[in-house]
Amino acid sequence: MASNNIVVLGAGVIGLTTAMLLSRDPENKVTVAAKHMPGDYDIEYTSPWAGANYLPVGQEDNKIGQWEKLTWPHLQELAKNCPEAGIHFQDTLVYNRKKDQESTTGKWFAELIKPNPWYGKVVPNYRELPQSELSPGVDNANSFTSVCINTALYLPWLVGQCRQNGVIFKRAIVKHISEAANLHHSGSKADVVVNCTGLSSRSLGGVMDTTLLPARGQIILVRNDPGVMASISGTDDGDDEATYIMTRAVGGGTILGGSYQKNNWDPNPDPNLAVRIMKRCIELCPSLVGEGQGIEGLSIIRHGVGLRPLRESGPRIERERSDDFWIVHNYGHAGYGYQTSYGSAEDAVGLVKQALQQAKKAKL
Repeated sequence: MASNNIVVLGAGVIGLTTAMLLSRDPENKVTVAAKHMPGDYDIEYTSPWAGANYLPVGQEDNKIGQWEKLTWPHLQELAKNCPEAGIHFQDTLVYNRKKDQESTTGKWFAELIKPNPWYGKVVPNYRELPQSELSPGVDNANSFTSVCINTALYLPWLVGQCRQNGVIFKRAIVKHISEAANLHHSGSKADVVVNCTGLSSRSLGGVMDTTLLPARGQIILVRNDPGVMASISGTDDGDDEATYIMTRAVGGGTILGGSYQKNNWDPNPDPNLAVRIMKRCIELCPSLVGEGQGIEGLSIIRHGVGLRPLRESGPRIERERSDDFWIVHNYGHAGYGYQTSYGSAEDAVGLVKQALQQAKKAKL
């Protein structure tokens, strides 16, 4: 029986998850081709900079919310039974201030900070905090058990899962998506190219999706462990600034964030923003530092910037015919790539199967 030759373009969390699921079918012979691979740190490569965690932002009845719901069981299973994946459970607190509703970050967190949200029935130990536990200025809050992912371990783990299933990895700089069809390790033309290039789909020939824009996130990675994952709906420092804290598994350090700066391409950390982030995080979670200490109590590992691939109409999960091969797109996941990774990859795999069926019909 002839094999299905598939090239996955891009090695971020979306590309690697899609490749892993595709490789579980022994008929699929998968090549991952990418400019950047796990271990690289580059402004073009978003996934290593992510927190990453599970804080749902999609509505229950839209695709994003559905993908988040489908992804949770996979992350939960890995946290329980696969320590080498670098995922662990974290007690989580989410605070809401009604005055943030119209801000950029307030809109980003709109579903997350609703009272009685849909995900309360998905994650363990969900509860609404009583007024007696709320600080002045906070209108409502909830707590639940979530996960935090050490991206420096999880991305290589995905590579390892792919390799076990025979996936071949190769470095490639692709200027036009048609070039990707010639990158299959067999030497034959790919039947399907899966485009998982994130923000680079904006400049990739044959795609050129100008509805994509960066949502710049700035973070500080510190050695301090506050013992809880926390976030709040907005800040008093700026419309597109944010406050969130999460500790990565297996000694990966604690991420302090952040920002959600649309159309900001600056790859360099802003030192003034960094100071504001650190001050806000300590105010939100004083256990980050010793009693009475300010930002001098933080042990900094590095400052970082990532560009979230924001597509305002939502991720593009579509298939299309291009000359003598099929293209399946799976990109544009903004700041929720990890927490939608399995759900959206499953949809992409379904489209690949449809494309392969069409390709076989055409050969008959």
